[in-house]
Amino acid sequence: MNETLPMQLARLDLDRTKGYKELLDFYHGQQWTGRERRGERRLIFNYAKVFIDKMTSYLVSGIHFDVAAAEDSEAARDRARQAEEALYGVYEENNLEQVDLETEVDCAILGDACYKVIWDAVEKKVRVTAPDVQGIYTWWLGDDTSRVWRVASRYVLSAEETELLYQIRPKNKKATVAEVWTAQDFELYLDNMLVEQKPNPYGFIPFIIYPNLREPKKFWGVSDLPQIMESQRELNRAMSQLSRILELSGNPIAVLENVEESEDIAIRPGAVWNIPEDAKAYLLDLLQGGGVNLHINYIDLLYRTLHDISESPRSAFGGTERDLSGVALEIELHPLLQKVRRKRIIRTAVYNRRNEMILKLLEKYQGMNFGKNHLRVIWGPVLPHDITRQVNNEQVLVQNGIHSRRRAMDELGVRDPDSEFERWLEERETILKMNRQLNARPMRNEKRERVLTARAEGVEE
Repeated sequence: MNETLPMQLARLDLDRTKGYKELLDFYHGQQWTGRERRGERRLIFNYAKVFIDKMTSYLVSGIHFDVAAAEDSEAARDRARQAEEALYGVYEENNLEQVDLETEVDCAILGDACYKVIWDAVEKKVRVTAPDVQGIYTWWLGDDTSRVWRVASRYVLSAEETELLYQIRPKNKKATVAEVWTAQDFELYLDNMLVEQKPNPYGFIPFIIYPNLREPKKFWGVSDLPQIMESQRELNRAMSQLSRILELSGNPIAVLENVEESEDIAIRPGAVWNIPEDAKAYLLDLLQGGGVNLHINYIDLLYRTLHDISESPRSAFGGTERDLSGVALEIELHPLLQKVRRKRIIRTAVYNRRNEMILKLLEKYQGMNFGKNHLRVIWGPVLPHDITRQVNNEQVLVQNGIHSRRRAMDELGVRDPDSEFERWLEERETILKMNRQLNARPMRNEKRERVLTARAEGVEE
């Protein structure tokens, strides 16, 4: 019996899916290895999670999009504005600001992420989702990983969900669904049985699979976690050890020398010990000689190592030991800026491709015509900016013909530069009109005074 493709999926990419589970467990705090010994203290200071969340916040801050007409005509610019408005409408309907944040966290953990863009025939709108990449399988042509020709999505649904979505009642309480897409065909499998087969209605594979950071010559990406795992585990161990030492120092150990038996030896204020004449008794001081400082210094070293390897300096967490100027702060945060930039290069292509899919679906199912346009992703600044200083700089650049007004508004984070410029033109025209009206009245009054003066003096005006 020939195996169907869904049967083969269960054996594909086992190492990749196993790695995903280990990375997720580590992110959620399962960071100790080996079995826990009796009485062992295992503390967890989950810096790994903090680094992932912090990096993601810097990555997606202030993002917005722009659609520019490819042709220089008023009609083309109108279509471009309509396309931009349609994109933002889809973003609001699908709450993509939140979806993007959650997807980027998942991408940083696993090393890969995925978007799916389809047409919802029931609600008559574009639906954008982020499927779990653990159930995504891809095939590409030869050694060109950019030419994906088939994508399979495998997921589990309850019996009620299956009946609601596909009008099929499965035999068991849960059903395994597999969607197989190429640019030409679509197949739907339910528990390894083909239940639907038809031409692809979109003409393109509605999945965008992308890496967190790309490893050269490979399709699947690299997680942010592996490089800090060892340091994170060692930090947990060192902190647990120091905690145990401090606990024992707070409850000191009584040491008796030359004593064969001991009874009623209690450590409490005013306690009296009866011991033989040649015996010695004292409390063991685990902190003597400054030994605890060795542990603290080692923990500080681990702490700095974590920040260095994760490319997230301490100042990225909102605290600096000294006042820094804008340039000095940028230099200190340069590792973080470089890492964010590497990720944004990948995300720019992803978001442009997603926007392209959205516009194609709107054209196909809503009869719109957006024409040919240039899609842009405009990223917000990573560092806090002095807005007053930035405005002054942009003003000088615009006046000297170095920046256009549109570029200046992009740099200042204006969401829709074209609309903002149109509103500025309308306000300018209104103000000029008011000025002309106000200036005309004094001139008429002045002329009237000259005429009256001339008549009074008997001179013709």
